[in-house]
Amino acid sequence: MKRILLSGLAAAFVLPVFAADIPDRPEKLKFPELKYEPPVGADYRVKLKSGPVVYLVPSTELPLVSISISVRTGKYVVPRGKEGLAAAAGGLLASAGTKGRTAEALQERLAFLAARLGSSVGETSGSVSLNLLSKDLDEGMAILREVLTEPRLQQDRLDLFKTQQLSGMTQRNDDSRGLEGRNLLRLGYGEHFFRNRIPTKASIESLTQDDLKGFHRDWFHPANFIVAVSGDFERSDMVKRLDKLFANWPFKGKKAPSIPTNKTFAMPGIFIVNKDVNLGRVSIILPRITRDNRDYYAIQVMNDVLGGGGFTSRITNRVRSDEGLAYSARSSFPGGAYYPIVFRAGFQSKSRTVAYATSIVLEEIERIMREPVSAEELLTAKRSFIDTFPNNFASPAQVVSAFASDEMIGRYATQPNYWADYRDNIEAVDIATVQRVAKQRLKLDQVIILVVGQKEEILKGHPDHSVKLDDLAKRGVTELPMRDPLTMKPLK
Repeated sequence: MKRILLSGLAAAFVLPVFAADIPDRPEKLKFPELKYEPPVGADYRVKLKSGPVVYLVPSTELPLVSISISVRTGKYVVPRGKEGLAAAAGGLLASAGTKGRTAEALQERLAFLAARLGSSVGETSGSVSLNLLSKDLDEGMAILREVLTEPRLQQDRLDLFKTQQLSGMTQRNDDSRGLEGRNLLRLGYGEHFFRNRIPTKASIESLTQDDLKGFHRDWFHPANFIVAVSGDFERSDMVKRLDKLFANWPFKGKKAPSIPTNKTFAMPGIFIVNKDVNLGRVSIILPRITRDNRDYYAIQVMNDVLGGGGFTSRITNRVRSDEGLAYSARSSFPGGAYYPIVFRAGFQSKSRTVAYATSIVLEEIERIMREPVSAEELLTAKRSFIDTFPNNFASPAQVVSAFASDEMIGRYATQPNYWADYRDNIEAVDIATVQRVAKQRLKLDQVIILVVGQKEEILKGHPDHSVKLDDLAKRGVTELPMRDPLTMKPLK
């Protein structure tokens, strides 16, 4: 009771002091300017004697260590007829045992250590990661060495992978999102681009243990590794441990080739995949850019105003908020690290409103080219990039991940001041520059519109709106064939 009384008396004296300083409206609140400087990659970078570049950020916040190894390999190195090999080798590397441990024994030991070990290979890179308690670091790194140098790639695990892949293939045409994604890649990058080399029944059935072991020995070696380590360790001690981890590698491997850039962009027009689904999927795509484009920052700001900024963007406000035609409608223009990536605006809408919603998105693309954005729109877009900038480095794991990614894509060498200059480059974007890059990059005479949905209903349009889908392009509507889910050949 006495403590409560004292607390009450203290509050009685303190509250009036603060109350006088509290504004009557939230918008009158004043905050000091945020002063934040990003970390510098060179401060965390070490070139190991054993070969790899490693980024290290020690932290005693938790008794954990996280090791992530990026690998220069990917779907692009797989020979024709073996599509699916990269995913198989990457997925099974950490889960299908080692020379000295069966898959079951490996998983049991990892579970006992409460450790997470994972691996994968995607389109342009692979990864192997280990997260464990710092007290178990000796054993964990010994297991990691086994996985990297002597994977068992157990036959029964490969058989299970193949069964799962074949089962999933039979359902390829059931998913409108998958149909949209595959056709978008063909239209935006060309049939012969490596991203369009999709596993088939024949390619999956052809995979053998020897294929997986050959893929592993070709690409998983220190010269192809970039390492990111964060957690509870001493920097000098971890450097020694990593040098030991990668020393005396038992095989030489190959140098990863350059990632292909032999892409082609389809002829402008409207393309439709006839699929009986409740909502039509629409992707509006335009030619691509890379991250090193001189107008990259202006393009990001422009896209944020157009459709990348969520509820502050024009496409979202028109299609979702004003017209109620889609739950989500947005655009992206990310820029590619290895090859240019297309501009894309997309949404889902009822079949009869697909044409009208598409016309609204095209109107907004045309408007941002025709007239300057407002000062308020520009400020909102720029602040969204600048104010969220510190989130890139919110944890030690994010710090090492960001710098390892820069090393992987070559930005550490070509744009060493990327993070230091990022906010200034965004801040320098003005209204005239936004309009200029919109005119240069959003050319509607090159637009490709891809629709997946009920063709007959979509072509009818909506009785309350005169616009029809085939009114939106001079070449009319081209129907794209469904493909056999097991062979990926067009169906008649």
